[in-house]
Amino acid sequence: MNYFTSMSYGISHVFLMLFMYLFVLHRYSHAVTALLCGISFVFLCVMDCFKLIFFPGSDICYVIVTIVQIIVTQSTAFLIARKRNVQVLFVGLSASSYVIAGSISSVIIQIWTHSDIWALAGGVSIHLAILLLLSLKIRGICLKFQEKKYLEGCWGLCLIPVFFYCSFSFIAFFPHTLHDNPDNIVGIIFFLITMFVSYIVELRDFDSDSKKTAMRWKNMVLESYVKGLENQFYLVERAEKNLKILHHDVRHFYKMMGSLLEQNKYDEMRKVLGHINDVAKENKVKRYCTNLVVNAILTNMMDRAREYGVKVRLDVAVSKEIPVSDYEFTLVIANMLENALECVQNHEEESRWIEAKIHCHSDYLLLQTKNEYREEIQLDPGTGLPNSKKKGDHGLGMQSALAFSEKIGGSIVCCTDDGIFELMIFAKF
Repeated sequence: MNYFTSMSYGISHVFLMLFMYLFVLHRYSHAVTALLCGISFVFLCVMDCFKLIFFPGSDICYVIVTIVQIIVTQSTAFLIARKRNVQVLFVGLSASSYVIAGSISSVIIQIWTHSDIWALAGGVSIHLAILLLLSLKIRGICLKFQEKKYLEGCWGLCLIPVFFYCSFSFIAFFPHTLHDNPDNIVGIIFFLITMFVSYIVELRDFDSDSKKTAMRWKNMVLESYVKGLENQFYLVERAEKNLKILHHDVRHFYKMMGSLLEQNKYDEMRKVLGHINDVAKENKVKRYCTNLVVNAILTNMMDRAREYGVKVRLDVAVSKEIPVSDYEFTLVIANMLENALECVQNHEEESRWIEAKIHCHSDYLLLQTKNEYREEIQLDPGTGLPNSKKKGDHGLGMQSALAFSEKIGGSIVCCTDDGIFELMIFAKF
C-alpha cells in the first residue's frame, strides 16, 4: 500500500511542478525554471520515501516531513517567480490544493477497483483533466494578477487554498485514510467540486472587478480629456470673438494713433499700444505641449487648480508622439495632479502650491510632483507608496502609477521631507 501511495504522490508532485511552471510568471529562462522545478520534484519524492517507506508507522515523521514538503513547494514558487509577492503565494497554495484533488481521486479509484494500475492511470487522467481545465479557465487571470497586482487584500484569499488543503488532508489522508473511512468518498467528491467551482467563480469575479476598475479610470481620463477640449474650444471661441472686435476697432486705433502722433503725445500712444497688447495676451490660448491628449488633460487640471486657488508651477516637455500609451500616460498625470490638489486645497493661501515636471520624449520619461502636506502620510513597506486612509476607490491612483511604472520598466519613488511630499516616476527607454 505504501508503495502505491508513494507512486501516487510522485505523480502528484509531477503535476504540482507543472502547475508552478504554467501558473507562475518566470523570473528565469524556461530551461532554468524547468531545472529548478525538477530539483524540487526529486526532493519531494525523497521526502515521501521517508514518511511512507522508511518510517511508515511514525506520525511524527509524517507531520514533520509534510511540513518540510509544504515549505519547499511554496519556496519553489517564490524562487521561480518574476515578482515575489502575495499573488505568488496564492498561486502556490492553490496549486497544492489542485494537486491533492488528483491524489484523492486516485485513492477513490483504487478503493472502487482494487487495482493499483487502474488507480494510477485514473489519477494521471484526472490530474491532466484538472490541469487542462484550469489552464483554460483561470491561467490567464492568474498571470495577469501577478503582472498587475490586482489582488489587493490577497492575504485573505490565501486562506481559501489553506483551508481546502487542510480539510482534504485530514479527511482523506491523516490521521485516517479513505481506506479506513470509505463512507466519506461521496462527501469528499462534492467537496472537490465545490473547491473548483469556488475558485473559478471567485477569480472570475476578481477579474471582472479589475476590468470595471480599469474602465472606470479610463472613463475618468476620457471625461477629463473631453472637458479639456471643451475648455480649449471655449477659449478659442472667446479669443476669436475678442480678436474680431479688436480687428473691427483697428481703424479707430489707427486714426487715434495718427492724431496722437501729430500732437506728439507719445505717452498716450504707449497706453494705446499697451491696451492692444493686453487684449492680444488675454486671448492667447494656452498650449502646454504639442501632444493633444496631454494638453487637453493639463488644460482641465489647471482649470481645477485655479478653482481651488492653487498655484501650479508647471514644467512640461512632451513630444507629439511618445513611446508609451497616451491615455495611460495622461491617466497617471491626472492621478498625480489630482492627489496633489486634494492634499493642498484646504491649506493657507501661501501653502496652496504644486510643482510638477512632465517630460516625455523618445529616450526618457519623467513625472514629478511636489507639494506641502499636513496630515501624516503612511508609506507602504512593500511598495514605498502612500496608503490611502479613505475607503472605496481611494488609493487606486497610486496603484495605477505603480502598474504604469512597472509596465514601462521604470522606477517610482515617493518621499516625505520637512513637510514636502514628492512623487517621481522615471524611465529610460
